[in-house]
Amino acid sequence: MENNKGQWSSNFGFLMAAIGSAVGLGNIWGFPYKMGANGGGAFLLVYVILVVFVGFAVMLGELTIGRKTGKGAVGAYRALNKKLPWVGYMGVGSAFLILGFYSVLGGMVMRYMLGFLVNLFGGAGFAAEGFFGSWIANMPGMVGFYALFMLLNIVIVMGGISGGIEKFSKVAMPALAVMLVTVIVYVACQPGAMEGYKFMFVPDFSVFDSLKSFFDVLKSAAGQMFFSLSLGMGAMITYGSYLSKSEDLNTNTIIIPVADTIVAIMAGMAVMPACSAFGVEYGAGPGLLFASMQTVFSHMGSVGNLIGFLFYLLVLIAALTSSISMLELCTAYAVDKQIEKGLT
Repeated sequence: MENNKGQWSSNFGFLMAAIGSAVGLGNIWGFPYKMGANGGGAFLLVYVILVVFVGFAVMLGELTIGRKTGKGAVGAYRALNKKLPWVGYMGVGSAFLILGFYSVLGGMVMRYMLGFLVNLFGGAGFAAEGFFGSWIANMPGMVGFYALFMLLNIVIVMGGISGGIEKFSKVAMPALAVMLVTVIVYVACQPGAMEGYKFMFVPDFSVFDSLKSFFDVLKSAAGQMFFSLSLGMGAMITYGSYLSKSEDLNTNTIIIPVADTIVAIMAGMAVMPACSAFGVEYGAGPGLLFASMQTVFSHMGSVGNLIGFLFYLLVLIAALTSSISMLELCTAYAVDKQIEKGLT
């Protein structure tokens, strides 16, 4: 059935929104630090294999379910089988919980972006060298930026599918690509950057020295793939529900994972060579995006403030394009309930 909740105004707009949902903190934050902790090129190889043999199939399935039913996750699974709504509820619940975690990180990204912006104009954007540790203990500040990030999400989603999410994504995704390329080009010119590229693209199979090690890398890569591609929650089911019946799902299913994987690799090309150039550990863990990258940009001199601002701005855009899809997933459930009440 055709949905009556609104539709994407163009296939390009849908692609920008769907790619934006996939391209998020999972790419810019999660992918580099997980690759750094799991053997670099070996992790990348396993990740790409999983995208090809698992990601494409799951993506096609979720988009197909969404377009066929014209409903969000819960309504879509109920339409397929009256015994399956629990699968949709799990997706909505997961999206709600992840959005809470995501918004904390999004608020932190905003704080770092503003810090480098203040530094760019001669101010003191960061209170101390160990800023990361003091900032995560600053409860009022963390809550304030969390609320600001959530407010941005709400404003965008309130604009609707074509007037909010699609309009934002059509501007945000090309802007993200331009800024990411700018950071990559600058980092590539730094002495010592080549070691970072070798770490990324030359697999070190010693990470597979035991069966346990292999499964650890496989588990990390699989988790990253599902998180990065926004699969398993119902986000792609929800976005697919706004698709017209005439859209070519097969082509879109190829474009979205390919674009997402390219951006993940590009994020690695911005972070890993920067780590090698400025002596930061590849496997610095979740703090790589904040404490480690702040150190990297501070070592770049005055231009580091500009590059740092651009880097965290692109991370903010990536975070928003993903978080609005999670908020829309939760919103679609409420909208479907209201439509059902109106039809009964």
